[in-house]
Amino acid sequence: MKPIPPTTRHRLRSHSVILALTSGCLLLTALIAHAQTAPEQLIGVTSRFLEQAVASHIENNKIEGRTEIKVADLDPRLVLRACDKELIARLESPAQPIGRVTVRVRCEGSSPWTVFVPARVSLYRTVVAITRPLKRNSILTSEDIALIEKDVGFLSQGYLTSMQQALGKKLTRSVVTDQVLLPNQLEHAEVIRKGDQVIINAKSGSVVVRMPGEALSDGAPGQQIRVKNLSSERIIRARVTGPGMVEVAM
Repeated sequence: MKPIPPTTRHRLRSHSVILALTSGCLLLTALIAHAQTAPEQLIGVTSRFLEQAVASHIENNKIEGRTEIKVADLDPRLVLRACDKELIARLESPAQPIGRVTVRVRCEGSSPWTVFVPARVSLYRTVVAITRPLKRNSILTSEDIALIEKDVGFLSQGYLTSMQQALGKKLTRSVVTDQVLLPNQLEHAEVIRKGDQVIINAKSGSVVVRMPGEALSDGAPGQQIRVKNLSSERIIRARVTGPGMVEVAM
């Protein structure tokens, strides 16, 4: 058997060193990769937190509806150290977990960090909507409105969940087909017109005195209007309580 020349032995040793260094680098890379918090983990933590937060919000406020939660995709290049403690999630904004939300996910371990995860929580409820174009001052009937399912997370001005909340009310502005009806688009319709003959109920405790009167202005339930007392010819202010009925305190 021929002896290995010194130069060959040197090449073999160098090759072994290179292999060892390469293996070490690969192992170090694998350990570093293993010691990271993946974006998928952040999405999972955010989803679980929102599921619990939304369920509590719906139960506490006795809301009927269905929800959908979608956490935004995070940048795959996001690199965070692995946390040696359980990740903590809380709602950053807004105050309620509905609509566009931001969840703060924090690691309070030996290498702390914080990341903000955006998400969208859709809350679908049955709400009142317009079935045909209507002009301002229109009085709503059952043919003008219907119940449809909508995501109410972005209806910041409110909404109606019952047709009874809208029937007989007057529109304060024009509306179009399929438009969700907002509370501030409605007001009570007048049940008394100027010149109408009315009954004035004057109350004092359990005593009620009725007398005839004449409305000097239009009025909706709850409104104060000017009324002429036909018995005394005096002009008074009275509260509208219904069609042809007003009330004053003695």
